[in-house]
Amino acid sequence: MTGPTNLSDTRPVVTRFAPSPTGYLHIGGARTALFNWLYARGRGGKFLLRIEDTDRERSTPEATAAILQGLTWLGLDWDGEAISQFERAPRHAEVAHEMLARDRAYKCFSTAAEIEAFREAEKAEGRYPVFQSPWRDADPATHPDAPYVIRMKAPREGETLIEDAVQGTVRVKNATLDDMIVLRSDGTPVYMLAVVVDDHDMGVTHVIRGDDHLNNAARQQMVYNAMDWEVPVWAHIPLIHGPDGKKLSKRHGAVGLHEYAALGYPACAMRNYLSRLGWAHGDNEFFSDAQALEWFDLKGIGKAPARLDFKKLENLSGQHIAAMENEALLREIEAFLTAAERPALTAAQKPLLLAGMNSLKERAKTYPELLDKAAYILSDRPLSPEPKALAALDTVSRGILNQLTPRLEGVSWEREALEALVAEIAAEHGLGMGKIAAPLRAALAGRSVTPSVFDMMLVLGRQETIARLTEAAVWPEGA
Repeated sequence: MTGPTNLSDTRPVVTRFAPSPTGYLHIGGARTALFNWLYARGRGGKFLLRIEDTDRERSTPEATAAILQGLTWLGLDWDGEAISQFERAPRHAEVAHEMLARDRAYKCFSTAAEIEAFREAEKAEGRYPVFQSPWRDADPATHPDAPYVIRMKAPREGETLIEDAVQGTVRVKNATLDDMIVLRSDGTPVYMLAVVVDDHDMGVTHVIRGDDHLNNAARQQMVYNAMDWEVPVWAHIPLIHGPDGKKLSKRHGAVGLHEYAALGYPACAMRNYLSRLGWAHGDNEFFSDAQALEWFDLKGIGKAPARLDFKKLENLSGQHIAAMENEALLREIEAFLTAAERPALTAAQKPLLLAGMNSLKERAKTYPELLDKAAYILSDRPLSPEPKALAALDTVSRGILNQLTPRLEGVSWEREALEALVAEIAAEHGLGMGKIAAPLRAALAGRSVTPSVFDMMLVLGRQETIARLTEAAVWPEGA
């Protein structure tokens, strides 16, 4: 059996995230990055970033920028500069030639037609069509002056064992492993070689990635063994599926991290939610970054695919918004407005928004929901009332507003005093508080659904409150 060599859990932890810059940062990739970040940071280790840009036709600077921006928004910092895999091609080729010198690899001169003919013959005989090159043990003196690739010498018998921290022991029959090409005939390295060389040179101790890479591990482990390098800890995590249990795609809704940022979910909520997609610490659902860093381990990762649950995300998002310090929440909202290319808060709006934050952040699931509740702060007079709100201003309620306005001039501007005054006026008209709250909501915000009327009055202040009530009392019907 062929297994990992010199595997050690005593080395300082180094993890990496290695995205391909061919598009936006997928939510699955964001979770992979988060798992690597949590594992490294929680153990005082390093979290590195490598851009796997060897596919020159599909890799773009814009996609690289989007990935960096997404990681930054999510709050994942990395150590050092992001490494370009493409720029390290000479180092990859160097390792291929070193394997050749070690007799762990060989020059193969077989043509594409010869390889295809061999495979067809194997299929016809009912055997697994793994190409066996006639050049594997050929005398170098017989080598022709022709283009060649460099192939690794894969083990022909037995099994290769992948000791995976998530999947357990994975056995791969060596008869199914071909002599993998590591260097093409044009001298360029293949991805499977580049990944291993980069991980080794970067000192990566734990490879935490999607289980769609599990099939690559056996071949990549061969490279480690051929070079007598220490094999990292493998941890292949299940992919994220949609609510219907099928592979996550655009039909399920937002799949790009940037889409969640644009929808106004706090980054801290996304970290909390993504960490729970496939990993668990007891029954804990809502937790802080500090707790996640303390708790996260590979043992808590399940083998079954995680399912995206938008309701659970919204619930966690609301909890994080409610738990945030008001000043920090104000900064987050300002950053969201900038990113969403929405009008920035004015100097006059900021202190009002901060003053009303306690009531605004209650039951708000996203920043847009919070801002919607803050419409009474963000709207200038004259207000444009909604039809439903305007309907609450009949002749009786307008008369009540006219009676309330002068009495607000002398009342102490505190909740208890304001509540007592409004209750007194309601009692004078034989009305319950609910009957008088509707016209007050309409007058103060131009809406039928708002925060508490007393919260709004306290935030707006005496002068603005009276001005709004005065204007609402004379709004034309159907305005």
